[in-house]
Amino acid sequence: MRPTRRGIAVLVLGLLLVAFGQWAGYPLLRALGGILLAAVLAAVAVTARRVRVVVTRSVYPDRVQRGSSALARLRVRNPTTARQPGVLATDRAGGEAQTVRIRPLPPSTGATYHYELATRARGRMTVGPLLLHRADPFGLARNRLPTGETATLWVYPKQFPARALVGGYARHHHEGAATDELLRGSMDLRDVREYVHGDEIRHLHWKATARTGRLMVRDLADPRQPRFTVLLDTRPDSLPSQGFEEAIDLAASLLGASALAGRHSRLVTSSGLDVPTAGGPQAARQLLDELCLLDQGGNDDAVVPAVLGTSRGFGGCLTVITSPGAEMSSLAWLRSRYSPIFVFVLGAAGAAQTVTGARLLGAEDAEHAVRRWNEVLG
Repeated sequence: MRPTRRGIAVLVLGLLLVAFGQWAGYPLLRALGGILLAAVLAAVAVTARRVRVVVTRSVYPDRVQRGSSALARLRVRNPTTARQPGVLATDRAGGEAQTVRIRPLPPSTGATYHYELATRARGRMTVGPLLLHRADPFGLARNRLPTGETATLWVYPKQFPARALVGGYARHHHEGAATDELLRGSMDLRDVREYVHGDEIRHLHWKATARTGRLMVRDLADPRQPRFTVLLDTRPDSLPSQGFEEAIDLAASLLGASALAGRHSRLVTSSGLDVPTAGGPQAARQLLDELCLLDQGGNDDAVVPAVLGTSRGFGGCLTVITSPGAEMSSLAWLRSRYSPIFVFVLGAAGAAQTVTGARLLGAEDAEHAVRRWNEVLG
């Protein structure tokens, strides 16, 4: 418990009035000063009582798109046999505060409150800790009590409905070029790993299970399954801040649609980040987590990182997201590995430059780019 700035000002004014009234012999000033001092002491006495409530807060969902609703559920319980007066609860998320007024609670009762959290900016936000505070009616004193644990809220980039690739393209997998005609339903053994909930029981590898003492399964992949790679230009001076957010939204839309369709999807940035996935809901979540934390940085000159040419086993379709002034000649040496190649130029509805061996698509923003992508895929 401590006085507020207003309470300190009233306290100082009361002391000055009492002192000056005593020195000058003015009883009225002494009385006014005494009233002010009594008001501060009364405020301290009112707020000095300890807040005796149990508070738990949960955030749902813990992953939302930018601009979507994220709700916090606040459960307040009075475990004592005495009536607890009302308090204010302040929660912080992403630098913004949300205050909820908690009504007085009778003995051994509880109440639930809901409020929205701000999701205007992409990123991983820490919600809390919750701050309970009790103040007097005149705002002269306040009693604050941090309580509860913090929660994490992931604010994903905004996603627009995008189409996923439906066909496969020639590529190299981990054992070499996939040029042989494969039998219908043929699968390629990629790895043997420990069983996780949801795996097919028929894929159990009994010899590995007997050897390790743990359930092991075959990790299979179709060598002809479509591959989809997004190369995102993260150079510091390539795109302005708002333009980079549009690029993140476009990458999230394309990669999310591809991964949820079960395609092998991969995120590569000009700074060297490489996130290959095998597709599926977990892959989509992994890719969106990476995009949620991505910032501009890395090499100031090269759009295409070395990892894109040295890594093997992916190939397929390559989509580049960059700015109008980017140098695209370095894409020529990737044509033997990736096909087709699309280049999205954000901030230019009609791009004038040409890229050999690639299809150039200009767009004003992420929503416009996704519309053009859907038109291309038909």
